[in-house]
Amino acid sequence: MGTTRTADWDLGMLLEAANPAAILAERHVWLALLLQWLRNDAGTTAPTDAEASLPLPRLRYLLQRLSQDDAARERVRGLLLAFWREIDMAALFADFGFAPRMALASELRHRIAQRWLPGTPDTRDLATLFPLLFSPADVQWLQELDEDMLASLAALMSPDDAGTPALWRCAMLDGITFLVSAVRAAGFSPALRQRMSTTLLADEPFRQLAHAAERLSTSVLASDAEGSLREASYLRALLDQCVHAADSIAEHLEDYGVSVDIVFQMDQLRERCARVERLLDCVLSRQPAHGLMLVLLELLRVQADRRGVRSLLARHHSLLARKVAERSAEAGETYITRTRDAWRLMLRRAAGGGAVLAGTTLAKFGVMALGLSAFWSGWWAGINYAASFVLIYLLHWTVATKQPAMTAPAMAAKLRAMQRAPAERHDDAVEEFVDEVANLIRTQMAGIIGNLAVAFPLVLAIQLASKAVFGAPPIGHHDAEHILHSLSPLGPTPLYAAFTGVLLFASSLIAGWTENWFVFHRIDSAIAWHPRSVARFGRGRTHAWAAWWRAHVSGLAANVSLGLMLGVLPVVFAFFGLPIEVRHVTLSTGQLAAALGAEGWGLLKQGAFWWCAGGIVLTGALNLAVSFTLAFRVALRSRAIRLKERGRIYASLRRRLIAQPGSFVRPPAV
Repeated sequence: MGTTRTADWDLGMLLEAANPAAILAERHVWLALLLQWLRNDAGTTAPTDAEASLPLPRLRYLLQRLSQDDAARERVRGLLLAFWREIDMAALFADFGFAPRMALASELRHRIAQRWLPGTPDTRDLATLFPLLFSPADVQWLQELDEDMLASLAALMSPDDAGTPALWRCAMLDGITFLVSAVRAAGFSPALRQRMSTTLLADEPFRQLAHAAERLSTSVLASDAEGSLREASYLRALLDQCVHAADSIAEHLEDYGVSVDIVFQMDQLRERCARVERLLDCVLSRQPAHGLMLVLLELLRVQADRRGVRSLLARHHSLLARKVAERSAEAGETYITRTRDAWRLMLRRAAGGGAVLAGTTLAKFGVMALGLSAFWSGWWAGINYAASFVLIYLLHWTVATKQPAMTAPAMAAKLRAMQRAPAERHDDAVEEFVDEVANLIRTQMAGIIGNLAVAFPLVLAIQLASKAVFGAPPIGHHDAEHILHSLSPLGPTPLYAAFTGVLLFASSLIAGWTENWFVFHRIDSAIAWHPRSVARFGRGRTHAWAAWWRAHVSGLAANVSLGLMLGVLPVVFAFFGLPIEVRHVTLSTGQLAAALGAEGWGLLKQGAFWWCAGGIVLTGALNLAVSFTLAFRVALRSRAIRLKERGRIYASLRRRLIAQPGSFVRPPAV
């Protein structure tokens, strides 16, 4: 009894405070307090009985109390009637969960503001008031309401008033009209319209939406059941065509590129069409209370989803990440060798890259010898790196550490193909994937061997030749001591090597993003058809120039960005007091060769040299592992791949390592 009196006292205060004549904000605050009381999270004294603290028992008690107290029931019904008459319900159905502007940045700002700024109950917009009344956690108890409680709630919330029963239906029809108008506007926007399939737009589904919604509204309000079903079916068919047209945009991204705003608009269009479908089910339902509850539950799920900033960014960047990964995967296929001839070609290309990087190593010390300020020293070091990487790229040579970030998306594509294989071929698909892993590791080894086998002796030869001819090497004793100290694995070398792996991965993202930007803005077409260029050089040359840029913009962006990051970012970090440097395996090998040339052969007898050699091995491993891991994870997420059978893949790899360890190093026999 004591528990009942406590609950009765709390509820009694709320029922006494129910005032239909109160101002709008006060009525909204009362509704919020009532829902808090149901959840038992208000500032009132909570019942001690465990069952009474649950929303359903409390709601049952509320309905029982109102059935016994006519005065309280009339106050609550009057307040609810005033609420429904003054609130804009259509805003909840049409606007809640959707961005006011068709841009990701505006939605991101709105979510941040919603998270940190308090809402106000002084509003007629039910979409604005809804988060103040309900919490996403309410789904758990609302979906457990039985038919009797729904009927009691419907009777309470729909007083005996001639105009009231149709209020929610009219608002829902208005919401359908508003949603259809937004879908129609999105379909007519240039960003989406120009990328949709012309075949799917032949029947002009977007143009017909407005008239279909008007005919549906007329039939429903006229209580024409047969006509309502017919018009609803036609509207659903149009919406289905609109969704298919929006989905066709993804098929044209290779030709037109993609932006996060386009992805966001596509997502909003699909969600609005789905909302219309749910509202149609409710409007046409013979059990309106049950249909309204389903809509309410869906709105609560939308509210939970809309609170997250991370989920918004992850969802709407996924397609862009996929296109970046796919473009990298296409390039990554060229870095995986499967035959002995291809392996030898990769070795020769890596040797050429090592020769260029030997000159890069010496040029870096030349830049440092100029005594420039920190920024300009880092800038010209970055230009040195970028020029070297671009030269290697244009000569069709390779840098071993750039391979992993490009090959990881290609491996993710192979993994997806493996997962799609029929059940009877799954074991074979796993073995084929392990074959690709072996091909990849073997190719990486060829790249590293080719780079280091040429860079080290070439730098050493230049040092010794300069000492013999001029009496002093280009890189002297002081620099050699610095090299021997900085490359030791006992210091921060592992951290710097891992950071360099991050930069290698970042350069692949920049490459994919740049190519997507190039395609999105149709720069190749602008180059090919520029009037002055065509008049001066001829159509053939401008078209060839445009095709060259289309084929090489990704590679140029990757190499230039990597070079500048390697040179400039350490200076930028140093400005903020972060002593971060870069450690690139080939450049570090060239530096160690320069130290050997400066100090002489006696250095081979010192432990410092071999510690640095060990540091270079660690640097190479971290360069490769970090860049590959990051790129592989992005590729997996962008393709929505879930590794449910990792154990089978790992077991197959272990068997291959035990049975055929040489397959990961030696080239195939043919």
